[in-house]
Amino acid sequence: MEKDPLNQEIQLPPGFRFHPSDEELIVHYLRKKATKIPLPAAIIADVELYKFNPWDLPKKALFGEDEWYFFTPRDRKYPNGMRPNRMASSGYWKATGTDKPILSSSGAKVIGAKKALVFYTGRPPKGNKTDWIMHEYRLPEATWTAKKERSMRLDDWVLCRVRQKTGTAGNLWEDRNGPASKETAQCHPKLDKHCPVPMGTTSTAPATAEMVREYLYRDCPMAARRPHKLALLAWTQYPT
Repeated sequence: MEKDPLNQEIQLPPGFRFHPSDEELIVHYLRKKATKIPLPAAIIADVELYKFNPWDLPKKALFGEDEWYFFTPRDRKYPNGMRPNRMASSGYWKATGTDKPILSSSGAKVIGAKKALVFYTGRPPKGNKTDWIMHEYRLPEATWTAKKERSMRLDDWVLCRVRQKTGTAGNLWEDRNGPASKETAQCHPKLDKHCPVPMGTTSTAPATAEMVREYLYRDCPMAARRPHKLALLAWTQYPT
């Protein structure tokens, strides 16, 4: 994908993945950005995100394949109001649900908030919903430059994570500390019905474990996409 010339390609080691948790995004990136402290890595681009359509954003990112991260300022929708202006050139971002507070590791302190948004083409209230979604992260003590007289700036920086929704399960997009996939769990009980050897026995021949793996690959798509979990399941229930 062609990159924006303003955001140069960064050099990262082979196999590098950027999958920060909500807390890490707040503590190590957004808070430091807002207080002008050097970041751990120059991996998040500065973009006036709300001036662009979402499909134009990936080429402006410094890094990412399935999801992209940006620092962006927010402007007021109205001169004397507190609502942000989320209009883009071909549509608008619409919030879904309520804000989710982000807690510290100890759970004793709110360190930020996360808002989920969906992009609609057209103009409200008759826009057309698209498959572009976003999480917008902000600090509880937002940096209000709007204190300046007649300023339309609502806050200096928020951090946005943008993704185009697809038909496959987006595990990385979900809460990384959440429970295991329900689809995977649903595949497990079916083994009782299809395996001739009682569950929990320890004297099963290697061929039985192989049969379990074959069954999972054929009839359980979620397990097939996670071969390491599949092998662990077969070994746990039918050790050789």
